[in-house]
Amino acid sequence: MNIKLSKWFQFVKPNLIFFNNGFFEFPYLANTPELFIDSTIKSPGSKHVLEDQAVYRNNPFIKGEMRYRKIEEGLWLTISNVEFKYNALIKSAYDKNIPSEHYSITFTIFESEIKLQNVFINKMPFYNKFWSFKKPGTDVGASFYKGSKCIFYIFYISPSWLEKHVPLEKLDAEIPFKKFLDSDKGFISYQDIVPNAEVFAQEILHTFKTFKDDIFSETILKAQSLSFISVFFKNVFADLRGENYQEKGKIDYKLIAKCESMIASNLSSQFIGIETLAQKLHISSTKLKMDFKSVYGTSILQYVIDKKMQLAMQLILTTDMQIKYIGNEVGYDSPSKFSAAFKKKYQKLPSDFRIESTVD
Repeated sequence: MNIKLSKWFQFVKPNLIFFNNGFFEFPYLANTPELFIDSTIKSPGSKHVLEDQAVYRNNPFIKGEMRYRKIEEGLWLTISNVEFKYNALIKSAYDKNIPSEHYSITFTIFESEIKLQNVFINKMPFYNKFWSFKKPGTDVGASFYKGSKCIFYIFYISPSWLEKHVPLEKLDAEIPFKKFLDSDKGFISYQDIVPNAEVFAQEILHTFKTFKDDIFSETILKAQSLSFISVFFKNVFADLRGENYQEKGKIDYKLIAKCESMIASNLSSQFIGIETLAQKLHISSTKLKMDFKSVYGTSILQYVIDKKMQLAMQLILTTDMQIKYIGNEVGYDSPSKFSAAFKKKYQKLPSDFRIESTVD
């Protein structure tokens, strides 16, 4: 640890930032969106530009910016673009003297670097997209490795706003999301459940950045946000996952992050198996499977398949690599097995997308 980092660490230590098992832990106050924004503004290394409703951060741990807006009564949105300089665990904390009533919807775009076997393209950026829905007062956390780049879109929603805009009372009791709402579990997560979500997100970010340039920005942002949230819930209501939604103990977010990192860094190889993963992580396979599904919203095996297919799609659309070699790059020795897995994911063969991308 260099001198600058050491001095900065001594300064922030009273604010509960500490080092544990290879990760710096950053609790954030999550009772209300206002409190979260205020605590970010007052964090060391932050510069607040009130006119732009933006906070620029550059400290020994992270670099980036957070933009925030109250869209209307009961609805806030923060957009954070962050690069982590050290391994970090971001987790919620609550002041017991302040009510915590807001729900939150988080859309995360996570950029990592994938190593490939191809001698001409030996690595490339890879983008993961995740969603989560959190009940008020729920403890959550997420771990990120040094060099990770992430964009977080977080909607903070009051119960009255949610009741007014989302027909939860009309949900069938057997719909999985309804079961979740009626359960003890505080949050639920999904992979890329909203098609082209990053396109909608970029439009919202553009409105944030150009807010002062258009007298209709407030109206546009309300419409964009309502559309974004509505599409999320529409897809969530249609999700038919089977899961026991009762709480089953605390999750070790650092361990699950390490598990995901081991998977993501080996997409070009055949999957090593859950038992081997569990052994390397020194955890039972049952606990690993349960916690992984709670954090990522899907089983480990399905997650591996989904990520391999997403990498394959990225290679099809952004490179000239032959499809048979793309199959090899994502760990398939058999072209027919690769094509079958790809079609199951995207309803079309890899060659169909290659033709479409060439035409475009």
